[in-house]
Amino acid sequence: MTAVMDLGLYVGVRPACLALDAIRSSYYRHKERLAGASSGVMRRIPPLALSCGEKESVMTTLNSEEFMDEAPRSIFAELLERGSYLCSVSTMYRLLKAVGQSRERRDQVTRPHYTKPELLATAPNQVWSWDITKLKGPVKWSYFYLYVIMDIFSRYVTGWMVAHRESAVLAAKLIEETCQKQRIQKDQLTIHADRGSSMTSKPVAFLLADLGVTKTHSRPHTSDDNPYSEAQFKTLKYRPDFPERFGAAQDARSFCGGFFPWYNGEHKHSGISFLTPETVHYGREAAILVKRDESMRRAFAANPMRFKNTAPKPWQAPQAAWINKPKPIILPAEAVKCSLN
Repeated sequence: MTAVMDLGLYVGVRPACLALDAIRSSYYRHKERLAGASSGVMRRIPPLALSCGEKESVMTTLNSEEFMDEAPRSIFAELLERGSYLCSVSTMYRLLKAVGQSRERRDQVTRPHYTKPELLATAPNQVWSWDITKLKGPVKWSYFYLYVIMDIFSRYVTGWMVAHRESAVLAAKLIEETCQKQRIQKDQLTIHADRGSSMTSKPVAFLLADLGVTKTHSRPHTSDDNPYSEAQFKTLKYRPDFPERFGAAQDARSFCGGFFPWYNGEHKHSGISFLTPETVHYGREAAILVKRDESMRRAFAANPMRFKNTAPKPWQAPQAAWINKPKPIILPAEAVKCSLN
């Protein structure tokens, strides 16, 4: 509240509370308490307030072995059925809050807290994303498993494999071979994946620790935390020649053996200025963008009216790739003006 008071001197109380996400009524109560403390005036105790003994009795009941895991409303109802009234439900909550017990009282399963992953790549081989998808086999309920590792900055598929099963050992082998092929050094790379059994397995965790690679995971049931792999699988499965089923693992490998060279070397990806992943991954985009700009300048010089006399903007090389880019904190205009002054 001190910050609100300081900022309020310049922009007023309401804009200051909006900028600092403070509640105005809380601000005024805080101000009254300060005024009362400085003047030595004690706040008058309401005539209907519980006495110290009554408060002690309520807290003893709330924290008793019988009621320690019950919500105040449930306790209130139970006591009424026994012919006993101690105080209102709101008073129970107020007394619990005063001693820091206004949390969930019921005995419940504690779920782990999953942090939202925020990853930034500004060059190739800084952040990889990997996942496993099913490819339908020759008969119903039969599948082959496609493992794919891709670089999120360049969208380049650095490694892939088709197997008969989902296996942590196979996943670790693929990751190790891909790191060797890309010459990954210690503390250079972060690998992101969802929370599948292979992704969170000990063989993969031990391997990444040995390689000096940082691992991160998506939050449960949050596909947005692994968007690059999900988008790549969609590109794979929406190809016109993608079959409904594969007759054998060799058929799946043969199809992927044609798809991934096309994806890396020919597919112009919208997320990287319509360059191919291979071009961006190996740093060959500058010459291509220069040629595009030259073509646009010649077209503009030949017929500027077609461009409404506005020179076309130059093509930009990819600068960064995020998984869950942090949202900027936007302050109200009054607070921004005050901070600038």
